[in-house]
Amino acid sequence: MIVRSVNDLDDTERDIKTPNWRSKRIVLAKEGVGFSVHETTLYPGTVNDFWYANHIEAVFVVEGEGELLDKETGQTYQLGPGSLYLLDKHDHHQLRPRTQMRTVCVFNPPVTGREVHDENGVYPLIVEQDPKEMEGTSA
Repeated sequence: MIVRSVNDLDDTERDIKTPNWRSKRIVLAKEGVGFSVHETTLYPGTVNDFWYANHIEAVFVVEGEGELLDKETGQTYQLGPGSLYLLDKHDHHQLRPRTQMRTVCVFNPPVTGREVHDENGVYPLIVEQDPKEMEGTSA
């Protein structure tokens, strides 16, 4: 069993800060459960272009308001507390928070924590060996 508080992640290697957002990586690939979970806070007035070409992401909005743009279709969606969007087709998207937005994000395959968005907003696919598969192997 793993029990963690997002407050315990402050200023650790699991706490990623950029000018537009902050992401606390609660569950990562090394936990070996097949997905990762992040609390991401997006700052008001920012424009965030993302495209998870190698991952499926579900995002649940806990607080705040903003707009989600599907860059393929041009359709926009208004987001607020209780909204969820699922990027089930590796959708190119843009997120524009009007207020500070706090979200909970789930990635599959799981993020390792070493990924950095490239110029297209893409995370590279970094695969860690499953710790459960490593049991019983010797160095």
